[in-house]
Amino acid sequence: MSYWTVLALAAAGMLMTINQTFLLGIAGFQPLGNGFLYYLIGIFLAAAYLIFPARRADAARVPWYDWLCAVLAIVATGYLAIHALDIINMGWEFEAPTEAVAASGVLVVLVLEGVRRCGGWPLLAVALLFGSYPLYAAYMPGFLWGTDYDLAGTIRIHAMGVESIIGIPMQVVANLVIGFVVFGSALTITGGGEFFMKLATALMGRSRGGPAKVAVVSSALMGSLSGSVISNVLTTGAITIPVMKRTGYPAHYAAAVEACASTGGTLMPPVMGAVAFIMASFLGVPYAEVMIAAFLPALLFYVALLMQVDGYAARKGLKGLAPEEIPSIRQTLKEGWSYLLCLGALIYMLLFMRMEAYAPWYATAVLLVLSMFRSKYRMNWARVQELLMDLGRNVGNLVAVLAGIGLVVGGLSYTGVAGAFSRELLLYAGDSVALMLIAGAVTSFVLGMGMTVSACYIFLSVLLAPALVQAGLNPLGAHLFILYWGMMSYITPPVSLAAITAAGVAGADNTRTGLFAMRLGSVLFILPFLFVLNPSLILQGSVGWILLSATSALLAIWLFASALEGWLYRVGILGWPSRAVLLAAGATLIYPDPITDVIGLAAIGGVYAVHLLFRSKRPGAA
Repeated sequence: MSYWTVLALAAAGMLMTINQTFLLGIAGFQPLGNGFLYYLIGIFLAAAYLIFPARRADAARVPWYDWLCAVLAIVATGYLAIHALDIINMGWEFEAPTEAVAASGVLVVLVLEGVRRCGGWPLLAVALLFGSYPLYAAYMPGFLWGTDYDLAGTIRIHAMGVESIIGIPMQVVANLVIGFVVFGSALTITGGGEFFMKLATALMGRSRGGPAKVAVVSSALMGSLSGSVISNVLTTGAITIPVMKRTGYPAHYAAAVEACASTGGTLMPPVMGAVAFIMASFLGVPYAEVMIAAFLPALLFYVALLMQVDGYAARKGLKGLAPEEIPSIRQTLKEGWSYLLCLGALIYMLLFMRMEAYAPWYATAVLLVLSMFRSKYRMNWARVQELLMDLGRNVGNLVAVLAGIGLVVGGLSYTGVAGAFSRELLLYAGDSVALMLIAGAVTSFVLGMGMTVSACYIFLSVLLAPALVQAGLNPLGAHLFILYWGMMSYITPPVSLAAITAAGVAGADNTRTGLFAMRLGSVLFILPFLFVLNPSLILQGSVGWILLSATSALLAIWLFASALEGWLYRVGILGWPSRAVLLAAGATLIYPDPITDVIGLAAIGGVYAVHLLFRSKRPGAA
């Protein structure tokens, strides 16, 4: 019963989104104002209650109280949707009928429980603390003081104000993200994952350490379109991890490679996950601008991963796949050209036509039409069910979490504390941009342990990002800085969700996998400082300066990878003194300045000279 109900809810949500996006007015239904948002929240919050159980004991069944919560979610949001224009025109945010306040109260309570189920207890604690802030803001000291509201007023601003539950994050989900979730699901069920795996194998399988390189490339391709770290680990990792283990990689190292590669997929355009769309809305820029800015840092991250797994394979003597296991590149492209066509069409519509809202729907339509000509992946009723269940699960989780973090944003915004916090942070930091960045990095990292990436980013974009921008940093770079550091928790113990998931697939120790993933993904600790201080790395500035910055960053990453793995091209295995020199040389190349570049290049030349002239005959030398 619950299965079919979730399918019906997901179908209703998808059809309503299509109707709203393309202004179809099906059966004369075209919600105005915030009505569309309330309908979607009700639909997907109800789905979340039927999919995510309140207790582990309820995993195999849906108890009566979950059905009650699902019905209440639809009824409460339905009431608010029907009166959406009254809420705006008559200012119900400040004064509303009793029944409207009651419906709003029900919605707030349901949102809090949804946050607990989908985001966990830490996120619930944050949502409660800051969501209730208007109740006691007037009693707080110093810059924490703010405008206070009574209980009814607090409920009204959260449920009917435009800066809380139905704020920018929820608007982005409704107007943009659902379409990309549908595209990612359609790509997976029509064989896109298998094609990208075969393509990566055809390109990288023959080289030394080929299975690990296949994991990196396939996860980058699949993650860039799905935008989901955990699903990426479970889909591509289920294939790549066993192959890596079979060809000589330890279980923990194979899991760490997949965890890092899947985490980077969320940073790789064109899709990048929901948080990138939210970022574009917060910044007031087209999504294409965020895509372009994120491209080079994500590419540098994957280049660093490839260099590290290559160095590890060279040091350990690991080979590539057997010739019979490598598919023909020509045959692979012949079978999967339709996926590349859809990907190209999506990128063209996003970058050149600026059709963010329409692009995923058109790309999905093309993908489904082309799949009808392939009997293996032709859409049938089973695949339609899989797509709808995927949609219900993913968007239901997203709506529950973002509605909860909306309470946090609303509590800080309506009391005025958000702006005061940014001013106070600037005052304490003085003129030290470095101090602000370090504080921001630590805060993002810690919050990322207890929140989803989207929740962590939204929270800090309200509190921290304005201070970074006022300190003179590039706005886009500052927001990307927060996003990158918030994502560290995916591969860093004790949380390391991606590493733990990959360790489960590999049968490896969680902590050991997390530590190796942190080492493999260590470039993520460096990249945010690179591009926030040097906007040319997010492709802003003159072409010459961008090329110089990219070249010096690439050299720096190569040196870091060589030092971490203890192996250098044309030299071979390195001792600790040489590794230390390479780390120092990489540090000098981080920021593109002629003097530091010369020092770094001289250090590289020195290492090569020493090894090639005096140690060329030692074991392990290339």
